[in-house]
This record gives sequence, C-alpha cells and structure tokens, in this order.
Amino acid sequence: MTESNWHKSTYSGDNDNCVEVADNAPSVIRVRDTKDHAKGELTATPAAWTAFTAFARAHAV
Repeated sequence: MTESNWHKSTYSGDNDNCVEVADNAPSVIRVRDTKDHAKGELTATPAAWTAFTAFARAHAV
C-alpha cells in the first residue's frame, strides 16, 4: 500500500473544523478529522469522492 500523503482539504476553509485528505493512492481516497486521528478515517473510491465533492460544491454544503 502507498504511504498516505495527507493534506488539508481545500473544502475545509479557514476554520478549525476541517478534514485531511490523502488522495495519492490510485484506488482509494482517505479522509480523516484533522484534530482527532483516533476517530479513524473514511475511505471512498475516486469516482465516489468526485461525485461527493461535486455535490458539495453545487449545494454549498
């Protein structure tokens, strides 16, 4: 498995309520809470992540 390259999501804005995304693996996108890594992470396929972020942009979630 590729080592995760975590970065703050551009969708998090400038507040403390943000997530980190690791999108350097070809088959999985990993998402976690920036402040509490012990909560674990969410994984999604690249297609599902693209659909989710498109929905979030379109609906200002």
